[in-house]
Amino acid sequence: MKLLRCGNKNNEKPAALDKNGNIRDLSSHVSDFNPENINFETLSKLQNIDLETLPAISNSTRIGPCVSKPGKFIGIGLNYSDHAKETGTTPPSEPIVFMKATSCIIGPNDDVVIHKNSKKTDWEVEIAFVIGKETKNITEKDAPNH
Repeated sequence: MKLLRCGNKNNEKPAALDKNGNIRDLSSHVSDFNPENINFETLSKLQNIDLETLPAISNSTRIGPCVSKPGKFIGIGLNYSDHAKETGTTPPSEPIVFMKATSCIIGPNDDVVIHKNSKKTDWEVEIAFVIGKETKNITEKDAPNH
């Protein structure tokens, strides 16, 4: 199931793409995609919905950020060897971890706002997030269970 949030900025609705690529409104089943409800229970509930029975949303509607009100945004620098080579550095032996403001998360076609005093801006961006159980200080062996 491909989930998304769409609508005007700060007024997005939860939605999903149906098998024909049409956007379907999920707001009658879930209030939003946020840290409180992006979990196995919600995903299980949504997988049982016949998307074709839900109201369609125009495919020209703006797609917003993938999640609202995220708790934090953790970045990983030089996360693959080709990127390290592009920058002329050796791939790190340990991940380079950094924090970013959650306000940096935008929709895929939204304008990127660059601060007027910015000295250097990188063009490369990826985002991923984990849907699972609350997790802290677990072993690598136990990670797949979370």
